[in-house]
Amino acid sequence: MNCTPIDILKQKTLQWASNFDVYCCLDSNNYKDIYSNYDCLVAIGAKQELTTNYGNAFADLKSFYEDHKDWMFGLLSYELKNELEDLITNHSDKLDFPDLYFFIPEYIIALQNDNIHILKGDSSIIEEIKKVNLDSKFVELEVKVQSRFDKKSYIETVENLQTHIKRGNIYEVNFCQEFFAENAIINPLAVYQELNSLSPTPFAGFFKIQDKYILSATPERFLCKRDNRLISQPIKGTAKRSANKVEDEQIKINLKSSIKEQAENVMIVDLVRNDLTKSAVKGSVKVDELFGIYTFPQVHQMISTISCELDPTVHFIDAIKNTFPMGSMTGAPKIKAMKLIDTYEKSKRGAFSGSFGCISPNGDFDFNVIIRTILYNETQKYLSFQVGGAITYAANAEEEYEECLLKASAIMRVLGQ
Repeated sequence: MNCTPIDILKQKTLQWASNFDVYCCLDSNNYKDIYSNYDCLVAIGAKQELTTNYGNAFADLKSFYEDHKDWMFGLLSYELKNELEDLITNHSDKLDFPDLYFFIPEYIIALQNDNIHILKGDSSIIEEIKKVNLDSKFVELEVKVQSRFDKKSYIETVENLQTHIKRGNIYEVNFCQEFFAENAIINPLAVYQELNSLSPTPFAGFFKIQDKYILSATPERFLCKRDNRLISQPIKGTAKRSANKVEDEQIKINLKSSIKEQAENVMIVDLVRNDLTKSAVKGSVKVDELFGIYTFPQVHQMISTISCELDPTVHFIDAIKNTFPMGSMTGAPKIKAMKLIDTYEKSKRGAFSGSFGCISPNGDFDFNVIIRTILYNETQKYLSFQVGGAITYAANAEEEYEECLLKASAIMRVLGQ
């Protein structure tokens, strides 16, 4: 891979940041996005922190913002669902991420159009960063990945979930399986950079919270706010790419016209529209794009865009709360789907299928969806990633299993599996 001067500066920034206990990188990988203000943001060092578990987490976050009205970067774990609804997860958790974590950084470095900007902190750190010598040594991975499901048990579980669909209990459920490694020894930053090189995506990121790491190649935006407008871009619909250009183009056409994929997508679009109405000016919710096809290194994806005008009487933190967790990772109806997820999945999701991102001083924000992501607890030496898909009446269990392996392929390659 040929690195541009800005790529090298990005790598040096992350290596310099690794001396801190807390830092977060949000990287668009230069995908064009009308809603993004910067190509890459790196927030380094924690001046203030908020760490809490579900109960009053969103109220605590609102108070934290109102007390400081500063840049803040953070994590919203999927387990916050237990605060919002009468839900509980009994699965064990060896990753031990907090349900909600936010920090106000000492430094914020922004990269935009091959230029570097210091949004927070002393500009002299640019010279420090430029002097960093990049690590060139290869770090041997010690990772043996296992799965919580074999193919037979996965297919049986999908068929059990389809029984609930046939009974009318749900229309769609996002069912996920965990791949994990115990006694795993990795260099988190090196693994992230390899993953980001192999699978660059528009909402990628790296998040270090003391001994816990999020290494993300996610293509999905959960929710962002620009002025008084909220925008959500759920993904539902996946197709494997081909090295043959003509065949690859036909795959895109087939995905765009697939009745099955459209049905999965529109169910989540309707769910997101419903979630946004809780925070919207009446009549302002609209679908800006339905069934858009977007191309990434391993897959084509079907992405829709839904937006609304934020009701001025609704605090923006409440707008996040009203849409969380994102419908693309639950199913519909949302509460029943989440109950079935807790019943049929074998792992606690924790940070997976939650979100991380940033809030600016004026209350604008942007949060991704934590998918295509490695989670790592360095102290416990436990590594985990989960993959899943939408299970509907028309879903084929064996094809869903193969789609999971496709979504896991980039991570598997990076981990040497």
